[in-house]
Amino acid sequence: MNGLFISLDGVDGAGKSTQCRLLADWLRAQGRNVVICHDPGGTDLGQQLRDILLNYRGTMSLTAEALLFMASRAQLVAEVIHPALAAGKVVICDRFLLANVVYQGHAGGLDPAQLWNVGLFATGGLEPELTFVLDLPLEVSFARRKQSADRMESRGREYFGRVRAGFLAEAQRRPQRICVVDASASVEAVQERMWKGIQGLLANG
Repeated sequence: MNGLFISLDGVDGAGKSTQCRLLADWLRAQGRNVVICHDPGGTDLGQQLRDILLNYRGTMSLTAEALLFMASRAQLVAEVIHPALAAGKVVICDRFLLANVVYQGHAGGLDPAQLWNVGLFATGGLEPELTFVLDLPLEVSFARRKQSADRMESRGREYFGRVRAGFLAEAQRRPQRICVVDASASVEAVQERMWKGIQGLLANG
C-alpha cells in the first residue's frame, strides 16, 4: 500500500483532536496502519519549540513565530512523517503548513504566498494530499475553548475572525487539496463527511 498524508485544521474548539482520533480508528478498521502527529510538536525538538510558541511571554515577531513553526515542522517531516509514508502508513496530522499561512499570513499580515514557499522548503515540498478544515462560527469556537488560553489563543476576536476567513479563502483557492467541513454538526456527521472525503484517496492507495 502507498502512504497517505491527511491533515486536519481549523479554528480552535472545532474538535480536531477528537476527529483525528476517530478518523484513525476508522482507518485502522479498514486495515490501514495509521500514525497520528501534531504540529507544532511530535518530536523532542518540536516539543521544545511548541512550548516556546505557546508559552513564551516576551515579545516575538510574527516572522520569528512563523519560522519556529516551520522548524518544528521540518523536524516532524524528517523524523516522523516521511518514514511513515515510506512504510506505506497513513499519517494524520493535527495542523500543518496551512495553519502558518492562515495564522501568521491572513490573520497576522505576513504574505501568504511567501509562507507557502518557505513552508514547502521546510517540508521538502511535502504537503497533505487532503486537509480537512473544521469550520465553526466564532461564537461557537470561543464558547468551546478551555478556560486558560495559551499565547496564541489569547489574541482577540478580530484576529480570530481573520483566521476563520483565511481558512475559507485558502479552501476556495485550493479546492483540490482543502475540504471545509461544518464542525458545528454532530461528531458522527463530521466523521461521515471526512470518510466520504478520503474514499477516493484510499482507492488510489
